[in-house]
Amino acid sequence: MQAYSVFPNQLESSDVVVQPYNSILTLKRLILQCDCVVALDNTALDRIAADRLRIETPTFTQTNSLVSAVMAASTTTLRYPGYMNNDLVGLIASLIPSPKCHFLVTGFTPFSLVAEAQNITRKTTVLDVMRRLLQTKNIMISPEQTGKILQGKFISILNIIQGDVEPLEVHKSLQRIRERKLANFIDWAPANMQVAISKRLIKSSAVNRVHGLMLANHTSIRGLFTRCIAQYEKLIRRKAFLDQYERYGMFSDGLHEFYDSCELLDDLAQEYMSCESATYMNT
Repeated sequence: MQAYSVFPNQLESSDVVVQPYNSILTLKRLILQCDCVVALDNTALDRIAADRLRIETPTFTQTNSLVSAVMAASTTTLRYPGYMNNDLVGLIASLIPSPKCHFLVTGFTPFSLVAEAQNITRKTTVLDVMRRLLQTKNIMISPEQTGKILQGKFISILNIIQGDVEPLEVHKSLQRIRERKLANFIDWAPANMQVAISKRLIKSSAVNRVHGLMLANHTSIRGLFTRCIAQYEKLIRRKAFLDQYERYGMFSDGLHEFYDSCELLDDLAQEYMSCESATYMNT
């Protein structure tokens, strides 16, 4: 499993300007050479820090702590083994039905920085956590969205629930979510929503009884790809700042690397759009 997160504000000013070029080139490698990519969007991280943690001007340390929280939670079942998801293959196998669509979105709740500062203990239920994980405000990307719900469809979901919870409580929460149809799934496959439980250590100092991480394959992630393509096309149309790349050997014969990368990324965006169709398996 690999994490993909670009922090333009941490780069030099010249790198910030050409960031769309770098993103296009990087995404080509992530598409072709990775089995799974966890996407984290800077815009969403800043939004969560401001709205959820009440931080007016998030620092790199604070936004990076959100990234570390997600990646640490995603491997909880590997470090504290349970009855399922004890290896990376088992963790991602059910999330990626199509090898090409291997980019995952993440959600995390609750964010407890305010509670820690005030020394508050919250009695969060499993249903509360699983319901909030589906809300846009807790999802760490900023694709197309309508209100509180992501625009698009879920292909698969894996929730990792951390805390002292019982399987029966998880089963009832899953049933409530399905009855209320809180998650909009694709039509060409059964609704794939799994839950893994990880018992919290006794010495844990967390202020919430239950924490939750969502790893999901969602078609709205194509919004990140189309936005990246749009930013790239604005620069390449004017042939701006290409001198910084033409001095390298891979661009000695032209800009074919850029064109190939953009075409590959556009194909991936179209693939995620096709997943929303009920006839996807017939195409």
